[in-house]
Amino acid sequence: MTTTAGPFAGTARLTARRRELELSALADRPSVDLLVIGGGVTGAGVALDAAARGLCVALVESRDLAFGTSRWSSKLVHGGLRYLASGRIGVARESAVERGVLMTRTAPHLVRPLPQLVPLLDGLFRPGQVALVRAGFHAGDALRLSAGTPGGLLPRVRRVGADRARALVPGLRGTGLSGALVAHDGQLVDDARLVVALARTAAQYGATVLTRVRAEEVTGTGARLVDTLTGASFTLNARAVVNATGVWAGEVDPSIRLRPSRGTHLVVDAAALGRPLAALTVPVPGSTSRFVFALPQQLGRVAIGLTDEDAPGPVPDEPQPSEAELDFLLDTVNGALETALTRADVRGAYAGLRPLIDTGDGATADISRQHAVLESPNGVITVVGGKLTTYRRMAEDAVDTAVRLRELSARACWTTRLPLVGAPGHRDSRPAPEGEVAASLLARHGGAASEVLAVGEEHLGAGYGAPVADGIDVSRAEIAYALTHEGALDVEDVLHRRTRIGLVAADTERARAAVEGITAKVSA
Repeated sequence: MTTTAGPFAGTARLTARRRELELSALADRPSVDLLVIGGGVTGAGVALDAAARGLCVALVESRDLAFGTSRWSSKLVHGGLRYLASGRIGVARESAVERGVLMTRTAPHLVRPLPQLVPLLDGLFRPGQVALVRAGFHAGDALRLSAGTPGGLLPRVRRVGADRARALVPGLRGTGLSGALVAHDGQLVDDARLVVALARTAAQYGATVLTRVRAEEVTGTGARLVDTLTGASFTLNARAVVNATGVWAGEVDPSIRLRPSRGTHLVVDAAALGRPLAALTVPVPGSTSRFVFALPQQLGRVAIGLTDEDAPGPVPDEPQPSEAELDFLLDTVNGALETALTRADVRGAYAGLRPLIDTGDGATADISRQHAVLESPNGVITVVGGKLTTYRRMAEDAVDTAVRLRELSARACWTTRLPLVGAPGHRDSRPAPEGEVAASLLARHGGAASEVLAVGEEHLGAGYGAPVADGIDVSRAEIAYALTHEGALDVEDVLHRRTRIGLVAADTERARAAVEGITAKVSA
């Protein structure tokens, strides 16, 4: 089966109008090779992999792209160092390989090297722990070499003096500081933006990408699709169905048993740590392998995380951090700071649920992050576990399984060399004239930055490049672009998933009126 040509064939624009037309076309001809349920990083990755192989693909998401766990990460594209510490060499190697793919081919515009600084402070480490960290960093560098990621992109581990350490993280405590170990890892400018880029690229290769569409009565040969905006429904037939709903996987396929783990971050102003250039890495007291990270973020913020707590019970739409987790994060990071952070410094907080496979007793921190592709008794193929860094490999394994089990005719996977929208190698990317585009806009949109500004000028006229609100480094043009190209259907999509203004409640309220005005103007 091949995809059908339509008015949007070959374009990466996701719009409300495209959603309406493609949903109608699917209802008129309700049959596809592959139905993907879930619009997070894994589901979007599966849709892209399958569409790029020539399969007829529909992706449905009951809420919005990146609504769940995919937007609540540390935004690290990491090389698997923590998995080495627990002896999970295969998982660590896979992470290092996938990090290299993202940084060199798939999305180098969204991922950049991030120094990780471990301060050598009196009293911070247990005896022998610094030697273990140093050995781990060197093992991580060996992983980088084996994965073929160049040292010019991710420099080798080194020791720096106290002055250099405080230049990288000015908020560091000076007393008892003899220097620091510095290694490098990958960091996403925004995890939700990676999901949107994947979905848009999948749509460009012919996938039908539908948000606000719920899958019900799911079997291995299809599902009943419900448009949550209108209530209309129809049955879609599919030769294969992939369940990529993350922590909600058991609701789609009751044979799946998960044990969600909550990872919490708090958000502070970067100024509170002296506007760090590196990720501060602080050991958790009493542990030899757990750390808390203070990670520089876009919009002048630092995210401090993360926790690993059992999260039993019904899965909420938006998990909430506990008071104990916030205290734990503050107490741990304060052990390395000159001036302690308090609750008054916390501008926001967020939590995500890891979709870990239930393996019985033990702490969630000890459960493997290896993904699994499982076939349920009714034929649904579920991909679960894993982590953001390895989404591409998870997608490849899921599509390989669907192709094998359902005897689909498809080309071999080639997503290791397939650039996403905005990446330098993407066919629609255009280098921005020097000095024309703000660095922050370029970091978020890469080769599409000039297009963002053109859309802003077309729809908004004068002032399109101005910030959406004072002190918020997101332009009015980016709001318009979210609606005309990135599939945002309302103000909440824009605030919380196309931009990350929504991470800080005060910023959300300052920007809301402007976002509402732009949404009304663009949608008119």
